[in-house]
Amino acid sequence: MKDAYSLILAAIDNGTYRPGDRLVESELAERFGVSRTPVREALQRLETQSMLKRDGRSLIIATLDHNQLAELYTVRAELEALAARLAANHATPEEIRVLASMVEEDRRILGDPQALSRSNRRFHHQIHLASHNRYLVQQLDLVHRSMALMARTTLAAKGRDAVSLDEHQEIVDAINARDAKRSEEALRKHISMAYETRLKEEAKRAVDIGLDE
Repeated sequence: MKDAYSLILAAIDNGTYRPGDRLVESELAERFGVSRTPVREALQRLETQSMLKRDGRSLIIATLDHNQLAELYTVRAELEALAARLAANHATPEEIRVLASMVEEDRRILGDPQALSRSNRRFHHQIHLASHNRYLVQQLDLVHRSMALMARTTLAAKGRDAVSLDEHQEIVDAINARDAKRSEEALRKHISMAYETRLKEEAKRAVDIGLDE
């Protein structure tokens, strides 16, 4: 059975709790069927990791501002690109076939941004594992944990889902060709396009809610 920390983190990651939501110790203990002590410890740990922030006496899920978003994508692009380069050198044939099959399977769920978002995380994690560098995997886990603080997926943007899968295919093709430089460049381009899409979506949202006034 998962511990309280993992349960809360998974609930944030799958969108059960979203940025700005208040987390109440007693409610979490009841939801997950655990005592309040491990929940309290989990909340303290998440606060230390900047996943939660104080709002008076309450703890709420943190929201990334514009600068934090830029910093996160900068770090993500570099680490993910490194993972792709290492994967080109160290991935087993089986791992490469799994990556290829993921792209094919994801084409069947085009139009379902939430399902694609979950599958996208699995795809990227598979590349991390294929790097065969445990320290890099640990750092990327931390980065992707922070990605959960973005309430919306860029895969919901019009046309982004199909383009993203084409980019995934480019990455897999480069890794399969054992071309480390091309793998790195393809992954970095993929993250850059995702970031650009997010900035456009955030700009639209700011206008829609009247932040331009």
